[in-house]
Amino acid sequence: MHKADSSSNGGEHRLSRASVHRFSLYLRHVERLLNEGASKVSSSQVGEALGINDAQVRKDLAYLGNIGQPGIGYHLPDLVAALRRCLGIDRPWPAVLVGVGNLARALLRYRGFQRQGFTFVALIDADPKKIGQQVDGLTVQSPEKLPEVIAKTNAELAVIAVPGDAAQGVADLLVSAGVRGILNFAPTVLRLPPHVSLVSVDLAVQLEQLAFLVHLGQGEP
Repeated sequence: MHKADSSSNGGEHRLSRASVHRFSLYLRHVERLLNEGASKVSSSQVGEALGINDAQVRKDLAYLGNIGQPGIGYHLPDLVAALRRCLGIDRPWPAVLVGVGNLARALLRYRGFQRQGFTFVALIDADPKKIGQQVDGLTVQSPEKLPEVIAKTNAELAVIAVPGDAAQGVADLLVSAGVRGILNFAPTVLRLPPHVSLVSVDLAVQLEQLAFLVHLGQGEP
């Protein structure tokens, strides 16, 4: 995470996960406005579009520095650049994808990753039948090739899309090869050293949360 500038915040602090999530929402919205030809936007317009309190939007965007003007708003190109810089996506991010199943193939087809600077540079799978196959222009390689692949591509990120019982072993290989961040789709809790960042996406858990909210809404008042 990036540290806030002490001159604008009265002291250094780290962004919370909730703040980072909102920054991603802001970026999607203002990039869309910019692509539609708009040149400026106000915090109230951003908040109204995303269902976020206006005061919270102003507080969040103040973290980016003095990029807005009272009564005028934010110049969109400057705001987009500041958000991308804050999120760390003002440069390319090569990534390795481990586990070449249906989920991985769907991820490879999603072009939104490339628009945001994320590029899959290598595919890894332990299945001998898949090794050597060409998928989306990449050759599937064995896990033993990971150190060589990471060194050659300078990949700092990895996506794990393997069964739960294989995920920790894969994560250990990735860490030892030098990966600094892991997006985990495997339905298990990974144990990683402090210097490696982890984001887990368990779709079953998300559906359980959704079911709970729907169930709660059907309960007695």
